[in-house]
Amino acid sequence: MIRKILGVIIGYAIFVVSSLLLFKISGQKPHADATNLFIFFTAIYGALFSIFAGYITQAISRARKLNVNYILAIIIAGFAGYSLFKSDGNHWTQILAIAFFAPISIIGGIFGKSINYNNK
Repeated sequence: MIRKILGVIIGYAIFVVSSLLLFKISGQKPHADATNLFIFFTAIYGALFSIFAGYITQAISRARKLNVNYILAIIIAGFAGYSLFKSDGNHWTQILAIAFFAPISIIGGIFGKSINYNNK
C-alpha cells in the first residue's frame, strides 16, 4: 500500500515540477494568452512528462492493475479543474491537463506495467 501511495505522489510531483520548470524557463505565465506554437509545444512537452509520470507511478507501485494510474489521472484532472474555476485569465493549461495530460498518464502506466511484468 505504501508503494502505491508513494508511486502516485512521485508521479504527480514529476508532472507538477516539469510544468513549473517549463513556465519558469520560458517566462510564459500559465494563465496568460500564449501563441499557438507555445501551446503546441506545451502539449507535446506535457504529454511526454505525463507518460513518464504514469510510467514511474506504475514502476514504483508495482501494481498488477492500472488503479494507481487512474488515481494519478484523477488527481491531475482534479487539481486542474479546481484551478480552472478558481483562477482568472486564459484557461488553456487547465484544459490541456484535464482533456489531454490526465488521460495520457494512463498510457505511461500501461508501458510501466508491461515492462514490470516482462522482467519477472
